[in-house]
Parts: sequence; C-alpha cells; structure tokens
Amino acid sequence: MDTKLADFIRDTRAGKEAEEILRTCVHCGFCTATCPTYQLLGDELDGPRGRIYLIKQVLEGKPVTEKTRLHLDRCLTCRACETTCPSGVKYGRLLDIGRQVIEEMLPRRTGDALTRQLLREVLPRPAVFGPVVKLGQALRPLLPTALADKLPPPNQSLAKPWPAKATHERRMLVLAGCVQPVLAPNINAATARVLDKLGIILFEEEKAGCCGAVRFHLNDQAAARDDMRRNIDAWWPHVAAGIDAIVVTASGCGVQVRDYGHALLDDAVYAEKAAKISELCRDPSEVLAAERQRMLVLLAEVKTGRGNLAFHSPCTLQHGLKIRGIIEEFLSSAGYVLLPVADAHLCCGSAGTYSVLQPELSGRLRENKLAALSAAAPRLIATANIGCLTHLQAGSVLPVKHWIELIDEALR
Repeated sequence: MDTKLADFIRDTRAGKEAEEILRTCVHCGFCTATCPTYQLLGDELDGPRGRIYLIKQVLEGKPVTEKTRLHLDRCLTCRACETTCPSGVKYGRLLDIGRQVIEEMLPRRTGDALTRQLLREVLPRPAVFGPVVKLGQALRPLLPTALADKLPPPNQSLAKPWPAKATHERRMLVLAGCVQPVLAPNINAATARVLDKLGIILFEEEKAGCCGAVRFHLNDQAAARDDMRRNIDAWWPHVAAGIDAIVVTASGCGVQVRDYGHALLDDAVYAEKAAKISELCRDPSEVLAAERQRMLVLLAEVKTGRGNLAFHSPCTLQHGLKIRGIIEEFLSSAGYVLLPVADAHLCCGSAGTYSVLQPELSGRLRENKLAALSAAAPRLIATANIGCLTHLQAGSVLPVKHWIELIDEALR
C-alpha cells in the first residue's frame, strides 16, 4: 500500500513502524472473512482492511472525524485478521498507533471521556476495584446490564489455599494482576498447586500490579508504560536471582507482558530489562508443555469420565500468543471429552473493556459464541482469560472455569 505520511509523524518511531506495516498490506481482503465486527455489521470500514485505510488517511494528515473514531472504537483488537493475513500485516500495532494519534487530535465527548477515565483509574487498582465489586454485588439489580454482567456471584470470588511452603529448586513468578485477584483469585492458586506437583514453586510479588493492558488499550499509553516500568522494578530482583519464568495466567495480560520489550524499546533505562521480561513471560500452558511427559504421567493416574467440555480459546491465546492445541491436549488427558466448537476463531465479545464500552456488539458476539459452545451439550465451558470467563459466565447457565482449575481438580 503506497503511503505518504504527514510531517507530524513521518520521522518518529511510530511513523516508521506504521509506514512499514501499511506497505505490507496488499488489499487482498482475506482479513474481512475472519473479522467478527465485519461479520456482524457488513461494513467495509468495520473490517481490518477498511480500518487500515482510515488509519492511513489520519497518518497522511487528512481530517480526523468522529466517524473515523467510531469505526476504530468498534474494533475488538482480537487479531484474528493477523492469523488470517498471508502478508503478515501487524494490524494490532498499526491500530494502537492510529488510536493514539486520534486520541491526541480529537478530544472525546464528556460522557465517553469520563467513562474511560473511570475505567482507567478503577480497574488497574485491586484496592479500589475490590470494594467497588462488593458494592456492585450488593446493588446488582440497580446496575446497567453491561456492568452487572461483569460481577461474579459473591461465593465465586473465593480462592482455595496455595500449596504449603516447599523447598523445590525451581521458582517462577506469577503476575497477580488487577481484575483477576478480585474476580477469580483461585486461578493463580490453582496454578501454584499444579506447578507444585511438578516441583516448581510459584509466587507473587506484591509490589507488581496491573500489566498495563487496561490503560494501553484505553489509549493512555504513557500511563501504561509506567505500569510496565513498575512491574519490571518489582520483578527485577527475582529475575537477577535466576527465576525460571514469569507465568501469566490470563492470556490477555500475557500478550501485554510479552510486548514489554517492544513497548519500551526507546527507553534507555528499561529497554534491555523489558526485553528480558518479555523473554521470560510464559502462559501456564507453555510451562506444562515443557513438562509434558511428567504431566501426562500425573494425569494418567486421575479418574476418567469427567464429562463433555467445550473449550473457548481466547483471541489473546490463539491469535496473540499463537498458542493452539496445548490446553486441549491436557484437558483430554485429564478425562474430559472435548466437543467441537464452530467458528472457534471468533471473539466472544469481551475484549477487555469493550464489553462495557460497546455493550450491544459485545452482547451479540457473546450470544453467537455461547450458541457455538453449547451446541453439543457440554457439562461446562473452559477458557484461559479472566475477561472471557466473566463475560461468558454472565450469559451462560453452564459453569465457566479457567482450564488450569480443571487440571488442578483432576490432580487432587
């Protein structure tokens, strides 16, 4: 795609990266076939190719309009288009650049701006988000559906004990995060119990916090990079001491942590450390895959016949981290019968704060996803990301669990 970027961005790192990405696109349109919003709306501008044209116009100095922003806001950042693209267009990074430029050029209307500011300030802070969730649970009947959907039942927000203190030589950090410890604290505890059986100590660093994804995708990229730097500072003594990995149990956060090296590439103080953090980042499925033979031996001893299960692979897992098939193998080995799911590549509609900011589109995507997941009559649904878990659970009578919790239950 021929481009001629405007002076304000041409010689910046973002401009050079954007130009390289734009020149990679060959207009083939394969991406539209796998784009969830294009499938729903049928508008070229609500598909990746159309959005690329819109971003190109902005970066070339054309006027920025609310219409441009609308189509970019509707994007889920699911990155299914990247999986489909034969040319390797890094659409997600181009979208981040385009959104940030538009945010700086065209201030949002008051209501929208305040909603986003509230999300940026509350979600990344468990000390604030926790009491808000408890208050929301008490007032649930009075809340808008988009907010009430995000709240788990009070008894669901409980964690079983972490494993007793062990003397294993291998040690791994785990990101506590911001939303997950409030909504589903048992996920990290379950991961610790599973890894304990593999001779690995898993521990959290209390000085770390939100991975930065919430603020980054709400276009406060400067604050998001501050979140990244804080985490690097908190983790670095453990990295220097020789930890084996940094485990991230929410695939959405995993994509963000794995991108630290790119996000802080121009930071003279943090660039090298950020690259090391990205290198150490592991989804729990990757840890188990590295211990595959031992895991399969452990799972061979468990009770079979655990029933039918539908697995929803989050976009951040299959399109972001490019992890496919590993979790399904372990769940099958744990005694579950995995059922086929139509259109498994499509987003469930959660997409971080998307379900709050775009409730109508998000709700339609969830209906479609739950129909596909429920078609073969599973006993429960499993997934790998806290956002998908809470979003699907809000619309489903079937229990929705993180897959590592099911492995943990099987190994007891």
